[in-house]
Order: sequence, then C-alpha cells, then structure tokens
Amino acid sequence: MAVDGNWNITMSTPMGERKATLSLKSAGGALTGTQGADGNSGDIFDGTVNGDDVAWKISITNPMPLTLAFTGKVSGDTMSGEMGIGPMGSFPFTGARA
Repeated sequence: MAVDGNWNITMSTPMGERKATLSLKSAGGALTGTQGADGNSGDIFDGTVNGDDVAWKISITNPMPLTLAFTGKVSGDTMSGEMGIGPMGSFPFTGARA
C-alpha cells in the first residue's frame, strides 16, 4: 500500500514545530505501526487506511499526557493533514517518506 514504510513528520503545535518518526504498515483497512519523538516511541492505535486517506492515534507523555489523533492524505512520497489535540484543537502536520 502507498502508506507502508517509514516517514519523517513535522507537526505545527502551540509549542512550535515538533518532529517525529513514523513506521506504518497497512493490512486491509487497518493501519499499524509505531511513532517516536524525543527518544520516546509508542504503538499507534485506531489506525485506518482507505485509499490515500489515513488516520491513527498515539498516546504521548511528553510534554504532557495526551492522545494525538492524526488524519491525513498520502500523495506519493508526501503526507499532510491535521493532528487533533483534544480540547486544544487541531494543528497541521506534514510528512515525507524517510
């Protein structure tokens, strides 16, 4: 699938740009993998893929405990979309195949 592989993503947040790595694998409509930033890594969950549309969630503890909800679109070797941070709203993210 188009989304499978390793990605470098940049998230625009209220605290400035944050960078993360993403390793994704799709099977049917399910999306699994890991996301890491600042030396911490975790499994994504609730991942879905439908054509070029992708969505997943990741729980983080740094800088504070949060669940980030990503929705985006893959176009070749790039990805872009929105990252929802609960009551703090949504912020854009971009990604490039590593």
